Amino acid sequence: MNFEGAGTLFRKEILRFWKVSFQTVAAPVLTAVLYLLIFGHVLSNRVEALPGVGYTSFLVPGLVMMSVLQNAFANSSSSLVQSKITGNLVFLLVTPLTHWAWFVAYVGASMVRGLVVGLGVMLVTIWFAPLQLAEPPWIIVFAALGAGMLGSLGLLAGLWAEKFDQMAAFQNFIIVPMTFLSGVFYSVHSLPPVWQAVSHLNPFFYMIDGFRRGFFGVSDVSPWLSLGVVGVAFVAVASLALRLLASGYKLRS
Repeated sequence: MNFEGAGTLFRKEILRFWKVSFQTVAAPVLTAVLYLLIFGHVLSNRVEALPGVGYTSFLVPGLVMMSVLQNAFANSSSSLVQSKITGNLVFLLVTPLTHWAWFVAYVGASMVRGLVVGLGVMLVTIWFAPLQLAEPPWIIVFAALGAGMLGSLGLLAGLWAEKFDQMAAFQNFIIVPMTFLSGVFYSVHSLPPVWQAVSHLNPFFYMIDGFRRGFFGVSDVSPWLSLGVVGVAFVAVASLALRLLASGYKLRS
């Protein structure tokens, strides 16, 4: 792999979202705070999602992880689609960059954006609810794996989509429903058995459940099971993205 070229492309992708940080970082943080204020105010005295954990405190890790996932996906997908539409993708195609360099740069920058937004959400929302740090390694592992998987998924969406409408459809009909139905706002134990079974088919559920385990030391399923599911999902999505990049799928035609 051309490490110098990958590093240059990585820096370019970082600057791309940082130059408009008010839109790419501040806006998602504000959205998460609004979710917290609305749901926390309405349900704080009515719902106990985990034993001994207030609902507002329960909600914060879910909102943080949701922000990480959605923004990691948005970064890589929007970058590729924008390059296709504006026509500047040709300048990357003539460079001696391997598919590994593309993958590392795009997914790496997506992880940075997702984690920066997640950190911003945590720093702001922590003023509204106390948080514990029961098992911090799980926080780091699931935040990194989740950001990496959604960055890879965004790469797939960006390769497939040829216009913003297609990318928006991918996000609205796949990413958003899977995120909202993953236990961000509730514990799956509160659902009927059928919907619990459906939730266990959603890899996003394992990301958020494992991430929340790092704060409270309690989770709906074993964190090791969550790690296995998320790890397999990441390898599968990343392998497909690498294969499509290597073949030049919708890049060189």
